[in-house]
Amino acid sequence: METAAIYHRPDSEYAYLYEVDNFHIRLRTKKGDAKQVSLISGDPYSHGTEKWFKKDKPMKLTASTDIHDYWMIETYEKTKRIAYCFHVEGFDESEVLYGDRGVFPFTDEYLEDANTFFRMPYLHEIDQVKTPEWVKETVWYQIFPERFANGDKKNDPEGTLPWGSKENPGRDDFYGGDLQGVIDHLDYLVDLGINGIYFCPLFKAKSNHKYDTIDYLDIDPDFGDKELFKTLVQEAHKRGIRVMLDAVFNHLGMDSMQWQDVLENQENSRYKDWFHINEFPVQSLADLSVEELENVNELSYDTFAFTGHMPKLNTRNLEVQEFLLDVTTYWINQFDIDAWRLDVANEVDHHFWKKFHQASIDLKEDFYILGEIWHSSQSWLQGDEFHAVMNYAYTETIQNFFMKENISASKMVAGLNEQLMLYRKQTNEVMFNMLDSHDTARLLTISNNNKQLAKAGLAFVFTQHGSPCIYYGTEIGMDGHNDPDCRKCMIWEEEKQDSNMLDFTKDLIAFRKSNQGLLSYGEIDWFDIRDDEKVVGFKRKFGNEEIICYFNQGEKDLELVLEQKPESLLKNLAYSDNKLLSIKQNGFAIYKI
Repeated sequence: METAAIYHRPDSEYAYLYEVDNFHIRLRTKKGDAKQVSLISGDPYSHGTEKWFKKDKPMKLTASTDIHDYWMIETYEKTKRIAYCFHVEGFDESEVLYGDRGVFPFTDEYLEDANTFFRMPYLHEIDQVKTPEWVKETVWYQIFPERFANGDKKNDPEGTLPWGSKENPGRDDFYGGDLQGVIDHLDYLVDLGINGIYFCPLFKAKSNHKYDTIDYLDIDPDFGDKELFKTLVQEAHKRGIRVMLDAVFNHLGMDSMQWQDVLENQENSRYKDWFHINEFPVQSLADLSVEELENVNELSYDTFAFTGHMPKLNTRNLEVQEFLLDVTTYWINQFDIDAWRLDVANEVDHHFWKKFHQASIDLKEDFYILGEIWHSSQSWLQGDEFHAVMNYAYTETIQNFFMKENISASKMVAGLNEQLMLYRKQTNEVMFNMLDSHDTARLLTISNNNKQLAKAGLAFVFTQHGSPCIYYGTEIGMDGHNDPDCRKCMIWEEEKQDSNMLDFTKDLIAFRKSNQGLLSYGEIDWFDIRDDEKVVGFKRKFGNEEIICYFNQGEKDLELVLEQKPESLLKNLAYSDNKLLSIKQNGFAIYKI
């Protein structure tokens, strides 16, 4: 047995309080190495008297990747104190004890030593990672405000183009999308079934995307004003729709008052320490075009990426902290928003995010904090910064199998399991899952305009842990390459919409909401994975409930003979005849037995 692969870490995603009286413990071993893993646990103070170390509690093999197996058990001690170690039995008949001091022979000598055991000294409820319950019940809809709907032509910026007049929008085009346009179509969103809106930035800025903030305390006049936004939130809440705003706290726009003061006064500016300025003088880039500003290479100050019009904020500065926290609480207090999505969240210091987290939940206990991070994110998800991240690593693994076809079915499963094991269960339950966004090519485009494939990808995401999101227009078959092409004007003419895709999306959302408890909390069992045939079969189980999901990406029809006639929950390119279930390429079937 490869004992070097055995791994556990207390007070982490390997050992955490899931509920007040439910403690989760995980152990990692080399794939296919351990025949059985058991937990040995009890109150550390009764180790010598109750001899609880003589009792094994079998753990369940809950997930596997290419190289590791993960074992899990739910346990608890009424005293809220736990000492524990692991009894690992290999297929080679070897047995070891794994505890706080490492790997030892499985003998009484080490079991009788109290120092052998890992410790969770006391399970404090206040330290439990808590996530908002409502997010698990939410299907999100992402809106790029400038391109969703033009509801008020009076606030159109100068040079506004006719709606949808260019098949491929430019980086600095304006089409007049605004808040009134969103209000006008709230009932469309209700009919679609969504119950959460994620807005790209609404605050005053120069660009069409508004990630170059000028004033955090004002709605961009191209979109309307604060009273209109308040109306939008109220009307959304009346319809059971939560509202999430985009907070761009990593950087400001070069047209902001603070940066303009730096340009004017240089070393004498009262805002010079608000930014990461490496040397003076600081150069104005006002004469550069929008395209040129996207890549300016080295400057005398730090920026987001190499975008010269987005100087990076120094969130170590106490004045900057106070300013941004005032912004944070202002929109919660005055407008009753439900969530923040945090742009470039991984490039802002942890110290600030901890203050941000506390300021937000002090005002609204079930407030949702979502970070934009595209990679492994454990350090931000310990309960005192974010509740979740935009789950790009998870959904890109799905794309790699379904759309890009550059990994096998088993490799996709391994990748998804790897991601799930990075985080606590309550974190996975509120992760933000999307197949496209304002930062990526659209789903239909990455699916090579194969709408059946796009449907399969969407359905797969909607069966996973986490909170799914639809990017505006995906539901009617809109396409688009990478930014700025993925930010096309929403198509509102019904004759130009794909009504079949729209009906499918409505059915998909209804399926998710009807089975939300099982899909949010249930375990996943990848029971039928076929690499050669490109077939993925899995079960979602929760309590006495169970659904079965089959996805066929192979060229041949998948024929399944079931024990009894299935009760169909959602399907596409799938047909059943009594106990026979047939699924064509890019088809899927989700059913109960």
